[in-house]
Amino acid sequence: MDFGINLATAADSFKIVKRAEELGYARAWFYDTQMLNADVFVAMGAAAVQTSKIRLATGVLIPSNRIAPVAASALASLNALAPGRIDFGISTGFTARRAMGLGPVKLGDMEEYIRIVQRLLAGDTLEWTFEGQRRKIRFLNPELGVFNVQDPIPLHLSALGPRGRQLTARLGAGWLYATGGMEPAKAAVGDMQAAWRAAGVDPASRVATAFTGGAVLKDGEAFDSPRAKAQAGPHATIALHNLVEVEQFGNMGRSVPPQLKPLLERYREMYRKYEPADARYLTNHRGHLMFLRPEEHEVCTADLIRMLTFTATRPELQDRIRELRAAGYNHFSIHIRHGHPEMLEEWADVFAGV
Repeated sequence: MDFGINLATAADSFKIVKRAEELGYARAWFYDTQMLNADVFVAMGAAAVQTSKIRLATGVLIPSNRIAPVAASALASLNALAPGRIDFGISTGFTARRAMGLGPVKLGDMEEYIRIVQRLLAGDTLEWTFEGQRRKIRFLNPELGVFNVQDPIPLHLSALGPRGRQLTARLGAGWLYATGGMEPAKAAVGDMQAAWRAAGVDPASRVATAFTGGAVLKDGEAFDSPRAKAQAGPHATIALHNLVEVEQFGNMGRSVPPQLKPLLERYREMYRKYEPADARYLTNHRGHLMFLRPEEHEVCTADLIRMLTFTATRPELQDRIRELRAAGYNHFSIHIRHGHPEMLEEWADVFAGV
């Protein structure tokens, strides 16, 4: 198993990624959440020229954020700056879409998007539909070397449900599972391995990523200490952000245990007061995965952090990671919270003992 970092993309994320490379992290995943974060390709380009070994990944690209030929060109451009170190992670979208009042992209549309990007990167001439017209497209002068379509760019899908996992397997792609709990994570990787095998793909030949957030507690430190809240709290509240919008946007798979339902109902009361009333998502997703808004501290309790994030002491976290490795994950990626670069060293110390 190797280890990576997840980043709420900033224009200067290269500073974190450069230090992560020095500490031995294998991969950095950059969020594609345009209304909250810096542009993913700008940040990855800066990281590409500041590093030499660490893999750089869209974590994850959202199809609606840019047309497929533009995405293919961006990936190929990165591949020229960091040859063979670029990964193409993609999903149907959560906050990147909801922050604009939109639900996820249809799975079939994402599959078509992937087809276009991959065939362009393969140097093919293909047909695509745009503005109601079917047209042939291809890269016109790859021989000039202004971008790189020679080195492979592996595909990874973030797939929470069975249809998404079947698509992942059918495409022979790597897989990301955004998780905060052990039991759902172990069940999900078992399902993904079965899907790969059914598609004739050896699970050992693909990257299976546990994609999560949390904090490394000091001995005796409370789950709701100020430090733990700052590092793990924004990850714990994802489920609340999801569940108060299920009727409008659908369920992205993040739920809360029955004993935490009172916290959800308290947050729902807050949500109903957000303005404007026809765009409560604007407040709901402000600071998502970056910081806790003042009112969120009330619902971000020790139990919420303990149950929905990878927050524990170093030995406990090492045991969990070993358990995930035994279940079938071969890559573990932890969110380095915006403004908390010290997490790089704290988690590197955890990984050193696994």
